[in-house]
Amino acid sequence: MLVKKLNVYLYKEKNNQIMKILLVISISILTFACSAQKQIRDLDGFKEIGWEEINDNTIKMIGKDWMLISAGNAEDYNMMTASWGTLGWLWERPVSTIYVRPQRHTHNYTEREEYYTITFYDDPDKEVLRLMGTVSGKNFDKMNYEKLTPVITPNGSIAFEEAKLIIECKKLYTHVLKDEEFNDTSSMNDMYPKKDFHTVYIGEITGVWMKK
Repeated sequence: MLVKKLNVYLYKEKNNQIMKILLVISISILTFACSAQKQIRDLDGFKEIGWEEINDNTIKMIGKDWMLISAGNAEDYNMMTASWGTLGWLWERPVSTIYVRPQRHTHNYTEREEYYTITFYDDPDKEVLRLMGTVSGKNFDKMNYEKLTPVITPNGSIAFEEAKLIIECKKLYTHVLKDEEFNDTSSMNDMYPKKDFHTVYIGEITGVWMKK
C-alpha cells in the first residue's frame, strides 16, 4: 500500500512539473505574439509615402548600405541581409527585384509567402545587418533578436521599427537563374562556383513607409 501511494504521489508530481513547463512555454509564446502585434499604421514615428517620394540613390542604398529582406507573419518569419537587388519600373508598375539563394533559411519564406519587405537602416557600422547576414534562422532565434522590433504591415508582412525606410512588395514573378542563360560566364564562374543559383523575385511595391 505504501509503495502504491508513493507511485501515485510521484505520478502527480511528474504531471505538475510537465504542466509548469507547458505554462512557461505558453507564456513565452504569448509574450512574443504580443510584441509582434504593433501595426505600422499606428506608429507615430513613420509616415506612409508614395513610391515617387523615394529620392535616395537606390544603387547605393542596396549595393553599399545593404538591406534586410523579410518574409512571413507575426507568428513565423525570417530575414536576411542582402546587397543585390533593384528598385525600378516594370509591367507598368513600381517594382523591386530581390535575389535569395536556395540554401538560405529565408528562401523557405520567400517561396511560401505572397508578400515580402525590404528595409533600410541608418547604421554606418552595419552591426545588425552584418549579423543578419552571417547567422541563419535555422540555428539563431532571429524572431527574438533584441535589436529588431517587428511591426506588421497592412498585408500582414513583417518589417522592423528600427528601419528608416520600409518597402512592402507583392510577388509578381519568380525565376531561378540558370547557367545557360548567362551571356557573361565570368560572372557565373565568380559568383556561383557551386552552381547554387539565386531565386529571383520581382515584386510590385504595395506600400512605402519612411521614418519621420
